[in-house]
Amino acid sequence: MSAATDFGKVAVLLGGGSAEREISLLSGNGVLKALKSKGVDAHAFDPAERDLFELKREGYARCFIALHGRGGEDGTMQGALEVLGIPYTGSGVLGSALAMDKARAKLVWQASGLPTPAYELLDGVGDIQGVAARLGLPLVVKPVKEGSSIGITKVRAAADLEEAYALAVNYDRSVMAEKLVEGPEYTASIVADAALPLIRIEAPQGNYDYQNKYFTDDTKYICPCNLPASKEADLKALALESFKLLGCAGWGRIDLMLDSKDEPWLLEVNTSPGMTGHSLVPMAARAVGISYEELCVKILEGAHVG
Repeated sequence: MSAATDFGKVAVLLGGGSAEREISLLSGNGVLKALKSKGVDAHAFDPAERDLFELKREGYARCFIALHGRGGEDGTMQGALEVLGIPYTGSGVLGSALAMDKARAKLVWQASGLPTPAYELLDGVGDIQGVAARLGLPLVVKPVKEGSSIGITKVRAAADLEEAYALAVNYDRSVMAEKLVEGPEYTASIVADAALPLIRIEAPQGNYDYQNKYFTDDTKYICPCNLPASKEADLKALALESFKLLGCAGWGRIDLMLDSKDEPWLLEVNTSPGMTGHSLVPMAARAVGISYEELCVKILEGAHVG
């Protein structure tokens, strides 16, 4: 195929105004370089610095969304592009919004009988100790609508809950406490609505935080993940089901863990995952012979309106 003629003028949306701007710039510039190498007429477009209506005025035919976090991954950008009538990559308005709201995503999964750790929303600091008593320790305290492990604290003592809440609320008024699952962490990448090989994540001291995700080489990524084939197939099917239940489509990534009994627990869905040198979707794609450049083109092929 002739990518340049098939796609027309393409905007790679990157940067933005969220707490994940730094990572989005890394992702977007990687995607931009890859698409250009495949002959695509691709251009960087930072919504934090330019009016979205310029997309229409300047004749952009498609958008590759490489934005992370609020304003780019939560349905708002998707809604704006729907109004403009410009096809874009990834999930639509509903799927993006639901996946970004970790609490509501878990409600959908719970209602459908899918396994996800018990949680409660924290309303100020008034009943924090009560939450610890009801859910039991250890807990994970996190902003409801942030990504990249920003604002997250693992809490093993009730006395540390208030500090964890204070950190999380800096990033989002809505904060949740979730039962901590202790065990190996896996991620399932979805591309063209199909699950790629799972990756097992082994972070230093089990702490897969912002620093260990993007800026160190100490985290180990194991792919193939060394699970029995039947177990991996079951987890991939669970991940795909959880993705579709939220109304997500195209491409994304589902994070999950196995507990001490080898039972799976869904954590969250990322509808615009990282595309940096440390990112997991490109890693999973390489395991089945798809290069970074080919992956970017494949994602762009799925651009849609509605």
